[in-house]
Amino acid sequence: MPVQPRSAVPTFSTLEEERTFRKQHLAAAFRVFARCGWSEGTAGHITARDPELTDHFWVNPYGVHFARIKVSDLLLVNDKGVVVEGDRHVIAAGFAIHSQVHAARPDVVSAAHAHSMYGKTWSSLGRLLDPITQDVCSFYNDHALFDDFTGVVLDPDEGKRLAHTLGDSKAIILQNHGLLTVGQTVDEAAWWFIKMERSCESQLLAEAAGTPKLIAPEVAELTKSQSGTALAGWYSFQPLYDWIAEEEPGLFD
Repeated sequence: MPVQPRSAVPTFSTLEEERTFRKQHLAAAFRVFARCGWSEGTAGHITARDPELTDHFWVNPYGVHFARIKVSDLLLVNDKGVVVEGDRHVIAAGFAIHSQVHAARPDVVSAAHAHSMYGKTWSSLGRLLDPITQDVCSFYNDHALFDDFTGVVLDPDEGKRLAHTLGDSKAIILQNHGLLTVGQTVDEAAWWFIKMERSCESQLLAEAAGTPKLIAPEVAELTKSQSGTALAGWYSFQPLYDWIAEEEPGLFD
């Protein structure tokens, strides 16, 4: 598959073209997450809103390792949790969380959640991330903390509370659980997850070594405006998409 540099999110002449694009990038995001080591048993999910049936979303099936997910494996699920395309089971926690995020945020095309090591470790502290590096400034005043862990999220009402806490932010720390990020594209949501996980790692390391120096609020806001936009998130994922598409072309089957 040829790959070319891209400077803008593509537009499509048909809904079917857009659906195929979203599904391909969704499968690629799972493969990238697998390379990062973020497939924890049956936990974790990334979704993509269907461009035509906007109260439906595409999601990974229960029990399939991220490293093996192909476009043809993806499930289309409606707002009641019914699989309307695909022949596997949907992850109950994935539906409970993502259905409510998609319902509350019409602007969100994709949401990403996984039980990554540094994200879940940082989440146990019950704190937002501090502006200690250029990278983490993407989340400055743009991430939330859901501080009410009650076990595995299986009740859509808890998903609704989570979505309410997320508000208009691009990311949320789920205390004692992990991270969830959203975006206007699959690529953006996946990139924010990658960037947030690495930011958790960075702050854990910095605080283990000493007391990090904070970036001034006005500089943090400026930096967010430079590298924390939806376009910046989308574009930052493109080298990873090109890499995984070339390395693992079987994801398009």
